[in-house]
Amino acid sequence: MLFTELPLLQRPAAAKAAGFDAVEFWWPFGTAAPGDAEVDRFVAAVRDAGVRLVGLNFAAGDLPGGDRGLVSWPARSAEFRENVPIAVGIAEQLGCRALNALYGNRVAGADPAEQDALAAQNLAVAAHAAARIGATVLVEPVSGAPHYPLRRAADALAVIDRVTRESGAGNLALLADLYHLTANGDDLGAVIAEHTGRIGHVQIADHPGRHQPGTGAIDLDAALGKLAAGGYTGHVGLEYQPSGTTEDSLAWLPRDRRAAT
Repeated sequence: MLFTELPLLQRPAAAKAAGFDAVEFWWPFGTAAPGDAEVDRFVAAVRDAGVRLVGLNFAAGDLPGGDRGLVSWPARSAEFRENVPIAVGIAEQLGCRALNALYGNRVAGADPAEQDALAAQNLAVAAHAAARIGATVLVEPVSGAPHYPLRRAADALAVIDRVTRESGAGNLALLADLYHLTANGDDLGAVIAEHTGRIGHVQIADHPGRHQPGTGAIDLDAALGKLAAGGYTGHVGLEYQPSGTTEDSLAWLPRDRRAAT
């Protein structure tokens, strides 16, 4: 969502030039499965920039077109499973240990219970594959998607509990996007107080508007402080839509706070 002024493969270097030492991506190959050359170019772009990849989505369909993941989508379940080793392979090459599996929308004509059972199976497949490289599979509540069933932290945690119970996989965690949780009516303070230990990754944008911090009403400094006090030591992804250029939108964040080292 940042540095969209540039072609995708130039964005890791732009992030480095702006003072960051880590980046995250959605699925960087559009809606199609990548070829070996595409993967190699992506991996090289991240490595050459000197940044670490700390978050990557599994393929999630056509996000601009309204898709929100393949995990629970019966007609595309095979596509998700085919993507798992590709995404895990990219993560292994780049040291990424957090892989986001967007759950998927409710599908007309499909039984929600059957979608949920399929999702549990697919998340177990992803988790066992990710465990090979010591990675965690993230489950995310999402706002602005009327057919997406995981809206609050409790919804995602219930899915994680089911997968763990049914498959024994212990490497699933909540992706806490503070914008989505706020937009869907979750109490950030309560989520942080109760579930920080189950949060595998954090993303931020202000609400309303989904722009950079300081453009809305979320006290992000307070929320991040509570996460840190509760023991969260992971990265915080800037998943916001800049209200102007990316560079201008970063004025809220001093350069010395942009890198972990």
